[in-house]
This record gives sequence, structure tokens and C-alpha cells, in this order.
Amino acid sequence: MITTQLIEAIRNQYLLPWNGTHGIGHWARVRENGLCVAARLADVNTRVVELFAIFHDAKRMNEGIDKGHGYRGAELAKELRGSLFELPDEEFDLLYIACCFHTDGHTESDITVQTCWDADRLDLGRVGIAPHPRFLCTSAAKDPALIAWADSRARQGTVPQIAIEHWFADSPDDNRA
Repeated sequence: MITTQLIEAIRNQYLLPWNGTHGIGHWARVRENGLCVAARLADVNTRVVELFAIFHDAKRMNEGIDKGHGYRGAELAKELRGSLFELPDEEFDLLYIACCFHTDGHTESDITVQTCWDADRLDLGRVGIAPHPRFLCTSAAKDPALIAWADSRARQGTVPQIAIEHWFADSPDDNRA
């Protein structure tokens, strides 16, 4: 579903460092976090989770507080839908909602949207914030073992293989300065 062409299109318009705090390594960890959470739940649409991972921060203008970046990411998804990826309307609506509201602190929504939000929040360790169960949506994400696993990867700056092999990320050795 996530093609090289889709990643290239996102990269071509991305304003921040590709391997930065909100860049490709983060997106790949969010993808893996989301798939891990989804595997422990029923009825999560993993296509939406995977697309959320690459769109939720794709339109950031800075690495700090950037109001509206989720909405802008959702709009980018709308722009690229139909040419670089396909989703039925119902699934696209979930992606759009997940992107738009991922920084608003909500915990109630469709299980797929909750999984997207949890996937992102589980990666807060990259900015020195430990994920707290109170701010997570699903029982799966609140599992202390899953939190510890995701937080460790975030703090270490783990770059998942998919990002290195298919999404143009620097290898971990090149990404640590």
C-alpha cells in the first residue's frame, strides 16, 4: 500500500529534515507501534494505520508546536488519494480524522483512529516524554510491556528496516550525530 512513489511525493514537499525528530524514522516507528497495537485488538483497519504513520506529520513546518499540521497532513492525503494510493470513503474518513486530531489529546473515537493516536503517542520518548497510560486510548497500548518496548525504541532513535530499505531513511549509524 505504501509505495516508493508515495514516499517520494511526500518527501518532495516535506519542509523539515527527513531524518529529524518528526521525520521518517518517527513515521516508521509509528507504523510499527500501530501494527503492534492493532494485532492485539479486533476490527482495526491496518491500511489506515499505515497511511496515518506517513501523513500525520508530513506537513509540519517546524519541530516544535505547529498548530494545524495534522489538518495539513490530512489535506495532503486528500490531494494524493486516487493517484498514489486508494482508500474507500469510509476508510479515508478515518485517516482524515486521525490526522486532523492526533495532537488534541482525545482518547475517544473509532478503534482504528484510537490505534493511530496511540501509535504516535507511544513514540513520545524521542522528545524525552514518557508515554503515560492515561493519555493512551486502547487497552493494548496501555500494556506496560508495550509501552516500555515502544519508549525504548523511541529514545534510542531506532530506525525500522522499512524506512531504511524503502523509505529513503539514513541508516541508524548515519542518523546519529
